[in-house]
Amino acid sequence: MVESLYLDLKARPDLEVISRLVDPGHRVLDLGCGDGIFLKMLREKRGAEVLGMEISQVEIAKCIANGVPVIQSDLDDDLDFAEDGSFDLVILSQTLQQMRRPDRLLRRLVRVGKRGAVSFINFGHFHCRWQLMLAGSMPRTTQIPYQWYNTPNIHLGTIRDFRRLCKHLGIRIVQEIPIGFSFPLLTAAWPNLFAVGCVFVIERAQ
Repeated sequence: MVESLYLDLKARPDLEVISRLVDPGHRVLDLGCGDGIFLKMLREKRGAEVLGMEISQVEIAKCIANGVPVIQSDLDDDLDFAEDGSFDLVILSQTLQQMRRPDRLLRRLVRVGKRGAVSFINFGHFHCRWQLMLAGSMPRTTQIPYQWYNTPNIHLGTIRDFRRLCKHLGIRIVQEIPIGFSFPLLTAAWPNLFAVGCVFVIERAQ
């Protein structure tokens, strides 16, 4: 099971980046943890103490089968079960754009976590801009495979938008790790245009 996960990490470079942020003994909370296999890897390979949060009964059953502790809850609700700063790292992976109020979720994330790792899909990527400009239709990419009428993504944003939101909320961006499948130099220099996504390491401003 764990060996197959490494293959998945190669297809999800954002998770590979996040895994490197976890040190042995870290308390890690994954908001929207899915089947829990990533948390299982963090526990077994990185020595982390893990907890997942998930709303789907099907995914919760998979978490339990994978031996991962999980809480059933809607991410749009408060994180009342956790005290301030009770986790070393809180993970939010490619989920923020599906929330009704991303701003509120980010505030809760930096309250319960000393730091957060937010994997963000960049709707400002040049493939998206190209499709809008030439085809005049909502973009579909590997990161955004849905049609406009069945997409779970209700808040489309760019890397620049995320930076502005953090500034507005008084959240400090500790690190940005842009993710790109091609043009590495351009991705690093102009992530808002060439990165398909970005991992932001954030914390509450002191």
